[in-house]
Amino acid sequence: MKIIYGPKGTGKTKAIIQHANDTLEHAKGHVVFITDTNRYTYDLKYQIRFLDVTQFAIQGSDGFRGFLKGIVAASGDNEYIYIDGIARITNKPLSELEGIFSAMEKLEKDFGVHFVVTCSASKEDLPDFVLKYVE
Repeated sequence: MKIIYGPKGTGKTKAIIQHANDTLEHAKGHVVFITDTNRYTYDLKYQIRFLDVTQFAIQGSDGFRGFLKGIVAASGDNEYIYIDGIARITNKPLSELEGIFSAMEKLEKDFGVHFVVTCSASKEDLPDFVLKYVE
């Protein structure tokens, strides 16, 4: 798992979009990009599966965890899953998302999928369960 972090306005979304686009050069499987707006649809290369969670009526962190599991279950070819704004998507503070991060860790281990996630926080404000993924 890779974490792209920083306070609001520090270029996390731009960085995750660039990372997703660059991943296409070497990915053997599908690349999925999840966010809560359609604003970035045209910034991503067309081969990337773009999912705007507002179209799926996801409720809270449990709903989002189930959504992620469904994405992995739906296709064994999904290799990279990018999540822009996990706290914003779940409408929960980052400190309350340990269950989602644990689920992503298990999905990575069990199914070989890789997650890249943006977190709006400075490094010193990241919870330990997120900080362990920071390079």
